[in-house]
Amino acid sequence: MSSAPPIIFEPARRHAARARAAILQAQPNAARFVLDDMVEDVIDRIGFLRHPIRRALVIGDRNGALAAELQAGGAEVVRADAAPGASELSLAEEAPFPAALVGDGFDLIASLSALDTVNDLPGALIHMRRALVPGGLMLASFAAAGSLPVLRAAMLTADGDRPAARIHPGVDVRSGAQLLQRAGFADPVADSRTISVGYRAFDRLVTDLRAQALGSVLANPGPALNRAALARARAVFLEQGDGGRTVERFELVTLSGRRPS
Repeated sequence: MSSAPPIIFEPARRHAARARAAILQAQPNAARFVLDDMVEDVIDRIGFLRHPIRRALVIGDRNGALAAELQAGGAEVVRADAAPGASELSLAEEAPFPAALVGDGFDLIASLSALDTVNDLPGALIHMRRALVPGGLMLASFAAAGSLPVLRAAMLTADGDRPAARIHPGVDVRSGAQLLQRAGFADPVADSRTISVGYRAFDRLVTDLRAQALGSVLANPGPALNRAALARARAVFLEQGDGGRTVERFELVTLSGRRPS
């Protein structure tokens, strides 16, 4: 009998973070660089693989850019999210997909910035595989281990002798490839890439994380930073930079595989 996965992330906080990000994305200056990179990457991969798409499920496509590109190519597209917008269906990635949603299956399932905060990642991958047609393609891109090293250092300094859980644990390329094999995908591939962004203020980084639903949704988060601790975090963040500009790193991993024919 398999044991239940550990509860690392709080579903209610995850839902709230994604709902808040959807509201913040309506602002003209909201950060979108993580999702924009993922959409561009998925489009490039589909074109390179020459994968025919009749019907697609897109998860986490908050601005609809990927859906629009697929529809322009003639595909029927279903959009879904854990915190759905007006044109999206509600979908819990850790539960079996509803039969009414799956229908005869999808030729493509693309998940954008969604799987980094599920508690049962192997289970979520299995549900996606089962929702594909034989030979169907799954692409999942999300923030990976190695992201936000400067913020991690700032938080450790701010907490002093009693460091608290504040930054998400992440999946690296090697463990991602193992997860694909465990979930039963054929042709499993895991790779990563880096986005580097310069900041002149700690608070702007925090704003960008919230706007992209990349803030903490841990089930047992540390206490809020007091004024002195927040000042230490800001100071360490700036000290890591050069000329008043600190470069933070976002590591993104993409998992891809097919449902065996």
